[in-house]
Amino acid sequence: MVLVLLAIVLGNAAYESGNITGANLGLEIFWKAPTLQFGVFTLQTGNFLIGAVSLTLLYVGNYKSLEKLFIALVILMSIAFTVTALLTKPDWSMVFKGFIPSWNNQEFLTIVSLIGTTVVPYNLFLYASLANKRWKKEEGISWMRKDIGISVILGGLVSMAILLVGAGSMSTEVSNVLDVSKGLEPVFGATAKYLMGIGFMAAGLTSSLTAPLAAALVVCGIFGWDQDLKSKTMRISMSLVLILGLTFASFGIKPVQLITLSQLANGILLPLISGWIIWVGAQKSIMGNLQSSFRSNLLYLAIWIITLVLGLKSIGTVFGIW
Repeated sequence: MVLVLLAIVLGNAAYESGNITGANLGLEIFWKAPTLQFGVFTLQTGNFLIGAVSLTLLYVGNYKSLEKLFIALVILMSIAFTVTALLTKPDWSMVFKGFIPSWNNQEFLTIVSLIGTTVVPYNLFLYASLANKRWKKEEGISWMRKDIGISVILGGLVSMAILLVGAGSMSTEVSNVLDVSKGLEPVFGATAKYLMGIGFMAAGLTSSLTAPLAAALVVCGIFGWDQDLKSKTMRISMSLVLILGLTFASFGIKPVQLITLSQLANGILLPLISGWIIWVGAQKSIMGNLQSSFRSNLLYLAIWIITLVLGLKSIGTVFGIW
C-alpha cells in the first residue's frame, strides 16, 4: 500500500506539472498567455488555464463522458502527429528496417526509458478500475482484450509518429515544441507548427486528466472509499493531485524530490505488480478455464524480465549508478 501510494499518488502529482506544461506548449503556438509576477514567483497563466480546464472537466464529467472526451483527444493527437510524420516524407525502407531490433550500449538506456514512459505503471491501476466499472461478467474478457489491443497498437503508432517527427526535424537544438516545428518548416511550411500545437495540446490535456483520475482511483480503492467520479472522496483526491501539479507548473517549481521518491517506488513496484499479475493468471483456482497456458507463461516471463530491467533502471537512476 505504501509503495503504491508513493509511486502512483506522489508520482502523478509530480508528473502532472509536466502534463500541464506539455499542453501549454501546444497552446503557446496559437496564443501566448501572459505571465504575472508575484515576488520571486512567476505565474504562467497558460498553465493555470490548462489546469483549470482539466479540473472542471473532471468535476462535471462522468466515466462515459470522459471516455468519449479521451477518445476524441487521442484521435486528434493521432491525426496531428501521424499527418506531421507523413509530411516529413521519411525513408520508409529505413523505417521498416527499424522493426528489426538492434542497439548499442549508448542507446540501451534510451530504449528502456522510452518503454518506461510509454507504458507507465499507473495505467495498470487506471485500466483495472475502469474495466471493473464497464464489464462485470466473464463474457467481457474478450471485449477487454480487444480494447487493450486497439489502445496499445494506437499508442504505439502515435509513439512511432512522434519519433519520425523528431528524426525529420532539421533543428540542431530542441528545447520546446517551437524548435521542432521550425525544423520542420522547410519540409512543409508554416503548417508544421499548427499540427504540432494540436498534437501537444491533445497529448498534454489527455495526460493531465488521466493522472489525477488514476491517482484518485488508487487512493479510494486502497482505503475502500467510494470510487464514483462525483463522490466527495474522488473529487478531493483528484483535486489534490491536480492542484499540486498546477502549482508546480504555474510557478515553475521542479518537484525533484517527489519525482526521485516516485522513481524509487516505481522501480520496486513495477516488477512486483507485473509478477503478481502473471502469478494470478496462472492460477486455475482463480482463473478457471481462463488460466494462462505454459507457452503464454514463457512469453509473460520474458515481459516480466523487461519490467525488472525497467525497475532496476529507475532505482539505478535515483542512486546515480545507471
